Amino acid sequence: MSRRRPTMEDIARRAGVSKVAVSYALNDRPGVSPGTRAEIKRIAREIGWRPNSAARALTRARADAVGLVSSRPAQLLGAEPFFMGLISGMQDELAAQGKALTLQFVADAGQEMEVHRRWWGEGRVDGVLLTDLRADDPRIALVRELGLPAVAIGHPEAAAGLPAVWSDDAAALGQTLRYLHALGHRSVARVAGLRSLDHTARRDRAHRAVCADLGMAEPAIVHTDYSGEAGARAARSLLIGPGRPTAIVFDNDIMAVAGLSVADELGLRVPGELSLVAWDDSQLTRVVRPGITALNRDIPAYGRHAVRTLLTLVEEGWAEGLEDEPARLLPRGSTAVAPGPAGAPAPAGAAVTPGAAAPASVVAAGSAVVPALADPA
Repeated sequence: MSRRRPTMEDIARRAGVSKVAVSYALNDRPGVSPGTRAEIKRIAREIGWRPNSAARALTRARADAVGLVSSRPAQLLGAEPFFMGLISGMQDELAAQGKALTLQFVADAGQEMEVHRRWWGEGRVDGVLLTDLRADDPRIALVRELGLPAVAIGHPEAAAGLPAVWSDDAAALGQTLRYLHALGHRSVARVAGLRSLDHTARRDRAHRAVCADLGMAEPAIVHTDYSGEAGARAARSLLIGPGRPTAIVFDNDIMAVAGLSVADELGLRVPGELSLVAWDDSQLTRVVRPGITALNRDIPAYGRHAVRTLLTLVEEGWAEGLEDEPARLLPRGSTAVAPGPAGAPAPAGAAVTPGAAAPASVVAAGSAVVPALADPA
């Protein structure tokens, strides 16, 4: 009777470790301690394990897939146009090159890292895309340790040496604030995203710096989880509190639409008494009335560029990062000349009725920043 060939599962069972850990140890890859590696190799010799030539050939083959793991809530991602547009662009580029996107949602950053370990150990992906970069992001150290090709979607400083695909959020926010300043606004609050994210912190710093440069009031910034419910709560707290702002910038379109509803709930006219701006344009900002002024960019192109950079890294072992075009402000009917204090007339030189679009003179004052109001809907 022929004796059954020993397998990695046999080694894992005797060593009390996972099959992935056995694979790391036997292939001399990072991810296990020296002591565990030595014990796994000792067991392999003891039971007479030998690598299967067919399996070895498969492990050397490309997976023809790239991975994306996100710890944002899946129900929020399904409603958020930005992330769905990003994934759409990634998928378009991968499909054109005969490759696939492996996508998984998890609860936290620790689970993200575990998925990366498992995917790389099992040969399921050729590389990964990292989104929602954080300060001192532990995922960056992990992909380096594993030798896992990775491209960061975020600022190069946060990417810490990984190839990065990014756009200048500070420039986009500066453009928005200068436009609102030209309309007479001196108190511009922001309903921001998660405080832990690097791009949120960069937007916070830019917001404060530009307001200071323009002589505007110190901005009130409220951090949220990007959901419509949190956006509504944040907008309500800003609008019923002391020193009500005359304009609010929202870090996504869902929260901006929620803010518009809160303004209606409180009897505040948009844009006569309050101007609103959304970060990232979408169908949501176009179908409401008034249409919401938004920062517009080609989000699917952003996803395509990230995938191209990663595939270059996989094929050539090196890739240069890419700075994408910054978002451009697209004025609509939710922004207008700032109201005077306590419902007084608009600032001198701005002879408009509440709720009217900015006069040509005011638009001209900001013409170096944004085009004239091309879409008043």
